Amino acid sequence: MTTQTAPPVTECTPQEAWEHLQNQPSAQLVDVRTRPEWSFVGVPDLTQLGREAVLSEWRMFPDMAVNTGFADALLDGMAPAGPSTIFFLCRSGARSMEAAQAVARASAERGTPIDCVNIAEGFEGDLDQHRHRGHLNGWKARRLPWRQS
Repeated sequence: MTTQTAPPVTECTPQEAWEHLQNQPSAQLVDVRTRPEWSFVGVPDLTQLGREAVLSEWRMFPDMAVNTGFADALLDGMAPAGPSTIFFLCRSGARSMEAAQAVARASAERGTPIDCVNIAEGFEGDLDQHRHRGHLNGWKARRLPWRQS
């Protein structure tokens, strides 16, 4: 184990993440929401980029306990060279920040720090005045590619 400090997690908008994914084939999108969210709300669709988002629960449904094996499983499942950047996505940006920080720490401990970026608005975005998501901001509201799973 190394004492290397984890690189800081940065943030971007969904549009910035999409543009980076389009221009950087080694970048990866990780959706950390739960299985019910993927099934009932939808998932980012990267097929026009010739790849898929990684779906991996950071907090597991139904009790929302942290998946303690998340970072190691994610890093172990990446290609040997690893991605240049990993973008993390959840509903609104909170869980994905936690997951991004965990992976940044784990990658630094392995001696191969990865640029971890949180997608601040998430997939569904912030609540509107009627307490509904999906209208103000977020992946779906910005009309980025997505599909029902």
